[in-house]
Parts: sequence; structure tokens; C-alpha cells
Amino acid sequence: MNNFTPYSALLGGIIIGLSVVLYFYTTGRLAGVSGIVENAITKKANRISNILFLLGLVLGPILYCYAKEPLAIALTLPDHSFTITDSYPLVIIGGLLVGFGTRLSGGCTSGHGICGIGRLSISSVIATVIFVVVAMITVTILQQFGIYL
Repeated sequence: MNNFTPYSALLGGIIIGLSVVLYFYTTGRLAGVSGIVENAITKKANRISNILFLLGLVLGPILYCYAKEPLAIALTLPDHSFTITDSYPLVIIGGLLVGFGTRLSGGCTSGHGICGIGRLSISSVIATVIFVVVAMITVTILQQFGIYL
């Protein structure tokens, strides 16, 4: 079980939880990424805060990549490298299906899974269970065809 990283997972969960609470208390809105993307594109109100939120989602991992080496040395973090897929059609199809799914379910994993479950929303619990089950089925099917993500 070389992928078992309870400390970094706990730290990541705490950071995500604090970020969601901070976002809610500073904007009065939930941090559902699909809703924020939609509002950044379609609504004039809060457009700047939506765009800044989305920029943070992109810039955060980039900054982490540059800071990872000094952090790994200072905190003795193990290196966890991973690859996604090289198949652009698969990424495009996956992105379109995720977009369709978020519209169909009225939100995405961040809105339902992080914010909705934290608010004890039954519909968010159901949506999150469906997300996880469909993801497991999808991975199983892709592995049967020899496609490893």
C-alpha cells in the first residue's frame, strides 16, 4: 500500500475545508466549481471573484510544483509522481461528460461532496454516492479495455 498517505490527505482535507469556509464567509456563496465557472461566464455580478477563484485553482498547483522541492526537503515529504493520460480525445470526451454530469446533477463533486455534505444535504449525499459509484464503474470498464488513467 505505497499510496497510503494519511498525513498529507488529512492536511489537504483541512486546507480544503478551511478554504470552503473562508470562501463562504467572505462571499456568502458555496464553493461549487461548476457553478462558479457558469457564473464567471454568464453573470456580470461577482464576475471578478469568480475569475479569481478559478485562477487560484489553476495557479495553486503550479505554485505547488515550484515549491514542492523545498517543501519536500523541509518536511521530508515523499515524492508522488503520477501521469494522467496522453489521449487528448479521451480527455476531451471526459471533460464533456463531466460538464454534462454537473448540469444534470445540479452541481459537481466540490459543490455536493464538500459543501453539500458539510451542510447535511440529503440530495448532495445521494449525488456524491452516485459520483463515486459511476467513477468506480468507469475505471473498471476502462481497465477492461486496457485503458489506464
